[in-house]
Amino acid sequence: MPVTPAPGPLPLDGIRTGLLDCLQVNLAVLADHFHGAGTHLRLGARLDLPVRLLPDGLPTADPTLEERLGSAAPLVGLDPLRRIRLAGTDLLDEATRHGGVLYVVADAFHLPWLPYHGNAHMDHSFLLAAGPEGLDVTDGYHIETRWGTASPGTHLLDPAALARLDSAEAVAFAPVPPAQAPSTVLAYETGPYLKAYTTWPDRARALDQLSAETWLLARARKLHAAHRAQAAGRTTESEAEQAHLRAWDKVVEQTYLAARRVSRGRAEPPGTVERLGELLAADHQVFDAAPLPPVGDSVDPELRHRVAAVVVDVLRVPSDMLLDGATFDSLPSFSSFRLVEIVERVESELGRELDADELIPENLRRVDDLCRIARPA
Repeated sequence: MPVTPAPGPLPLDGIRTGLLDCLQVNLAVLADHFHGAGTHLRLGARLDLPVRLLPDGLPTADPTLEERLGSAAPLVGLDPLRRIRLAGTDLLDEATRHGGVLYVVADAFHLPWLPYHGNAHMDHSFLLAAGPEGLDVTDGYHIETRWGTASPGTHLLDPAALARLDSAEAVAFAPVPPAQAPSTVLAYETGPYLKAYTTWPDRARALDQLSAETWLLARARKLHAAHRAQAAGRTTESEAEQAHLRAWDKVVEQTYLAARRVSRGRAEPPGTVERLGELLAADHQVFDAAPLPPVGDSVDPELRHRVAAVVVDVLRVPSDMLLDGATFDSLPSFSSFRLVEIVERVESELGRELDADELIPENLRRVDDLCRIARPA
């Protein structure tokens, strides 16, 4: 059975940590480790509202670990080989026995590198490996909290800290080819979700949870927009998408302000839930209004694979990423020198010179760009 290689801290460079929640972010670190820079944006391919009920009956759009493993992990080429729940004191033995990097989910209240330590209970992920100097932790999470900042980083964990964990879930992943991930906005019903937050009698509880919800929903939309941009060969979101994401940031601020005021016994500002409903409805309008060019559309499949093979050899990245539309400048191995090499080697591979008028940066971002320039007139 294959195991996760490269025990020890994993690199965090290039991870868009501000777009990811606390369970996604370390799946993202593993995804880029196995499959190359930018793979983690595939976690944003499907935009949804996966509502479930919390123990007190309020709805949440926060996916469970089961949903992350079942739907998100395949998108970034991660296959959960083994999943085990165990006491924190047994994590050291499990990491040593596994011999690679484990994805672990535990209570943030007991994790000393987080501002939630000793302050708040919530599930949180991190990557754990038994290194030569002890337990190596990698955690890509980034957020500002009332107790301080959670910053992406690596840590050497005192095994004694594990004794405070009643239980944790450890998952061993193996790399597999990422699943196909077209950018899609799924149809979702918002009525019951919004009604619950409008009518919930305990307003302090409702707004406290809604503050977490809007933060989560805003990050999900930013991640989806980033995936759309990557798939379309753009470095940034469209103007309409940027305006929509700014509106999401404002509703996050509005909800947090409302929650803080009500928690202090002050009047609830009006319009918070209504504004959230407007933005959820606008998701479909904004993202559906800017359809993506289909990857590989009108391009000869044999030509695509010949061109992709050249780029793979130059940039040393998986062909699946390139055929899925990854832009060259999103890859750490890319540079202007590599672009010149790619063009010259494509010309050599195809036995013809590319049209000089077409060799401008805007036309040289993806495999399909090169194919459109190279295909016979």
